[in-house]
Amino acid sequence: MRAQPRNNIWRCKDFVFDQPLPLIMGILNVTPDSFSDGGAYLGTSQALAHAQDMLDAGADIIDVGGESTRPGSQEVDVSEELARVLPVVRDLARKGVCVSIDSRHFQTVAACLREGASIINDITGFADRSMLELAASSKVGCVVMHMRGNPKTMQEDPHYDDVVSEVSAFLLDHAHRLEQAGVEHDRICIDPGPGFGKNYDQNLALLKATDHFANLGDSSYPPYLLMAAWSKKRFVGQMTGVEEASERMAGSVTTALLAAGQGAGVLRIHDVAPTVEALKVMQAAGYFG
Repeated sequence: MRAQPRNNIWRCKDFVFDQPLPLIMGILNVTPDSFSDGGAYLGTSQALAHAQDMLDAGADIIDVGGESTRPGSQEVDVSEELARVLPVVRDLARKGVCVSIDSRHFQTVAACLREGASIINDITGFADRSMLELAASSKVGCVVMHMRGNPKTMQEDPHYDDVVSEVSAFLLDHAHRLEQAGVEHDRICIDPGPGFGKNYDQNLALLKATDHFANLGDSSYPPYLLMAAWSKKRFVGQMTGVEEASERMAGSVTTALLAAGQGAGVLRIHDVAPTVEALKVMQAAGYFG
């Protein structure tokens, strides 16, 4: 049995990823209140140590975030976000690490790019024209995510007539906007945004449609690179019955493997070591060819 074919190539400034296994993006929350690990890596030294642990375990990319976007969260002042993330981004980039900045704020992203970040991970899907222009001029990789509403209100009875088709249309539209602004096709990664304005049934529909999203594009280009970002989210707990987010490792790894098998090219995860180990087993068995 082989995994569904997927787009493997991602150009992120000075990094060009092209490998048979999905890329591993390790999550580094430099926050006091993230849903899974808030406060664990708030200090710069703790954050850098955890980043190194993830790199040693096989992470290809470190995704640094200084603002919790869990349901119901309040927006963080840009100055506070910068104080949290900038020292971490600077240190990792100087060591030659591919760093992603997970932020919806133009000022934060611009500052992190100046310090060497190679990917913009924007939960708004580059809705801000300034962010769009920054992406076009910087040659970095771009993660276009779908979100309904904003983190504070997004889980207040989200409604879709057809969640898969509506999320698909959003991702295509915003990816095309990036391309029209000058961002090359192979710099773009799409993320359906599980948990961002979706209830259990809607999240389940997105998960079941992973192969559809892995083939999203048009006839003139390969499909867009697909990110699977299910790690430790409430949806995983709802599927498994595990209430505590920090204890959802088994369900998260399984969900990541399911997505990888259906064509996801990037796995955004908390638990790097067990995910990498599981992917190696699949590779040894010939699953990825």
